[in-house]
Amino acid sequence: MPSVLSRPLNLPPTGWMLVGLLAIYVFSGLFGHDPWKTEDVIHLAAARDFFDFGYSAAHLSAGRAFLAAPLYYWSAALTGFVLGGILPLHDALRLASGLWTALSLAALYYAGREWYGKASAAAAPILLIGSFGLIVPVHEAQPMLTLLAAESLTLLALALLPRKNRVTLILLVFALFVAALGAGISGLLIVLASSLLPFGMRYRPGTDILRPLVAGILLGAAMTGAALVLLHHAAPEWLEAWLLREWQVLAGSWRYGDDLLEYVALLPWFSWPLWPLAAWTLWKNRRVWQSLETLRQNVQLLLPLAAFFLLLFLLPVCLVARESAAMLFLPPLTLLATPGALTLRRGAANAFDWFSGMVFCVFALLLWVGWSAMVFGYPARLAQRAVELNPGFVGHFNFWLFILAVAVTLWWLRLLLRLPRSPWRCLVRWSAGLITLWLLAVSLWLPWIDYGKSYRPLAAALAAQLPEERPACLAGWRLGEAQRASFAYFERLAFMPLSDADKNCRWLLTQDNPRISSAPPDPAVWRRVWEGSRPGDRKERFRLYRREE
Repeated sequence: MPSVLSRPLNLPPTGWMLVGLLAIYVFSGLFGHDPWKTEDVIHLAAARDFFDFGYSAAHLSAGRAFLAAPLYYWSAALTGFVLGGILPLHDALRLASGLWTALSLAALYYAGREWYGKASAAAAPILLIGSFGLIVPVHEAQPMLTLLAAESLTLLALALLPRKNRVTLILLVFALFVAALGAGISGLLIVLASSLLPFGMRYRPGTDILRPLVAGILLGAAMTGAALVLLHHAAPEWLEAWLLREWQVLAGSWRYGDDLLEYVALLPWFSWPLWPLAAWTLWKNRRVWQSLETLRQNVQLLLPLAAFFLLLFLLPVCLVARESAAMLFLPPLTLLATPGALTLRRGAANAFDWFSGMVFCVFALLLWVGWSAMVFGYPARLAQRAVELNPGFVGHFNFWLFILAVAVTLWWLRLLLRLPRSPWRCLVRWSAGLITLWLLAVSLWLPWIDYGKSYRPLAAALAAQLPEERPACLAGWRLGEAQRASFAYFERLAFMPLSDADKNCRWLLTQDNPRISSAPPDPAVWRRVWEGSRPGDRKERFRLYRREE
């Protein structure tokens, strides 16, 4: 009788095998590291304020107004409350990202099941986790994941519309609520516009699409309005400032052309390999395009395609072009690519399979070689380069991370050797290979990455220069949002703008920023008492001054 390791794996993945694959992707990399520079630490600092103080201080983060939709921070505060005594607080807060990602994957699974059948349903979430652009944002503290979930739920609601009106109504109400409180007016407009797409489709006679959609929109608006009323009673000033900012963003000067070009430039690598598979789906169904009537009847083809082009039009209006916002293109592309991924011609499927196996094997080997250089100093030239990039880093052998990396590597090798021939094989190998690289990076390379991206040592060095009883006033000059949030998270230091500080403010922290030109602090007033930077960072230099007047 063959051993467990020698048995071929079954395709398509179903049941616990599918759940396990998706869970590994969702939760790997969420834990075990400090808040990292840029968006991760900015949103963790704000979530920690929600967790600590609620609305008494939620409108402030790191000493500045933080006007953002609150839903993600509520969910992060909730996971922090439940697991904060077991996990480090930032890990417990970051778990909210995993929950919103899991909701998106579940919604796309059931949407794919409704449109393409139970046998093909698993392809949708597997395709989503195989996209290049998603892997970093979903493992950070990222409020845009609420809008990703809202959009995925909207697509599920539209897929169920012909059969299950009540479920469609409930999903649409929840999606609108999540979009409004998770991403503000911009998110609400995106989901509301997406929910109107079925009015251009041709359903079979007798299908009622008007009542569930209109009722869902009205109830979603009512539910959102009730939440805003509660927010008005809890924090009226914060709510007014947030809504005013939302309108100002939409009514302000547009960079529509520039943002559109940036989104278009992001998509080829960000959505790989979704867009080639989506293009193959359209080509394979090219006969559908012979007339408008036949196109309108193919709802499972036209709806995700229309949703994609709707986003291409709306996102430059509603959201500044950046990678976290580009995630919103992935759900419609995923559903459009699902039938194409399972109907590739044999030559194309074999080429995709061979390419994924070779690419991920080579990069996995490079990760192992780099780890050897960091920990054991061999190869020597690579070890020297690692130290140059992160001066002061000393690699240590971590037994448990090593065991995890070995297990991941063996799992990948088993997938290479034991996956049977199937239209699913290239798809599963691609997504599993991407998961393998991510797991190797966050196990073997995590100490090195954490050393370079965390502000914990720098924040501690800065705090050591201040009096034990924290001064009532700390001024900041040219501080970036990520740096300000890092000092707030690690040492609870809050800085006010130098222009708002009076003569009683005795401490000033400055940051070198070549992109901002302004006059330095007056040396007759401020005396420098400390200077520091993160290891290997040549662009950031911090200086602490004390007022001498």
